[in-house]
Amino acid sequence: MDYTCHYDSPLGGITLLSDGEALTGLWFDGQKHFPAALGYEHTEKPLPVFEEAVKWLDLYFSGKDPGFTPKLSLRSTPFREAVWETLQSIPYGKTMTYGEIAARLAAERGFAKTSARAVGGAVGHNPISLIVPCHRVVGVGGRLTGYAGGVEKKRFLLSLEGAKNASCSK
Repeated sequence: MDYTCHYDSPLGGITLLSDGEALTGLWFDGQKHFPAALGYEHTEKPLPVFEEAVKWLDLYFSGKDPGFTPKLSLRSTPFREAVWETLQSIPYGKTMTYGEIAARLAAERGFAKTSARAVGGAVGHNPISLIVPCHRVVGVGGRLTGYAGGVEKKRFLLSLEGAKNASCSK
């Protein structure tokens, strides 16, 4: 059984999903890939992990770096998990390009190259938006490209963090 919690953010409703122990999903209501994730039986239930996630969201939307991460459970392919781990290393207020992530993963795995397009697919299917900060990934030259929640939300989030598309790898 999965459990849900609803959060009202300045950008609209957010649905949180948990397995009862850890956060397994966090989406803006109606965003891309959102309905498929809730295809399972679920019920609303107050849980400690939701309290922790709501505290994180309250701090974040007040313009502060929350400074902690609620317990997360990210399960997918090893490649997607590696991309999501890299996303979690991008500091608050900084950005990274798809190409930088691809180059980092290739170096870590001893490959000559990793596809930035494959990285984009993994970023786009990130199941825990905001806390696993896929909004901090930008295109070449800091260009704001795709975001499952919408590019306007991405722009708002980067502005909230004071990001000036400054890469974290420089």
